[in-house]
Amino acid sequence: MSLHRFAIVLPALAATACVPQDEPRDFISQAPAARVVGEAESCISPSRVRQSVVHDDRTIDFHVGSRIYRNTLPRRCPGLGFRESITYDIRGGQLCRQEIVYVLDNFGGELRRGAGCSLGDFVPVELIDDEERSD
Repeated sequence: MSLHRFAIVLPALAATACVPQDEPRDFISQAPAARVVGEAESCISPSRVRQSVVHDDRTIDFHVGSRIYRNTLPRRCPGLGFRESITYDIRGGQLCRQEIVYVLDNFGGELRRGAGCSLGDFVPVELIDDEERSD
């Protein structure tokens, strides 16, 4: 009889464990407006990344050659928007979806890895300037 009760409780626990409780359902990025200019890619070449720009706890723009790839993390990354810097390890020569990036913390002049967060897809975008937005 106790086994039967356990089987009923287990699905309820599994259902609540999958939904992050601190994730806002109405996330609004602080990133500049952009339009998608191509298909999302699962990986980019880190050797071609000229700059990475952190906009908030979920949005990073990777400047690769002449293109910008916007990566919206599947979940909020604590401290990312405040620190505005990341570090990562490269495995297999590519930086890919679901790889972990780390918030780069500065403790008294010493750089340390902070929270680790999973990447999303790399979406090629073109930034929209103020003149285009007013049209």
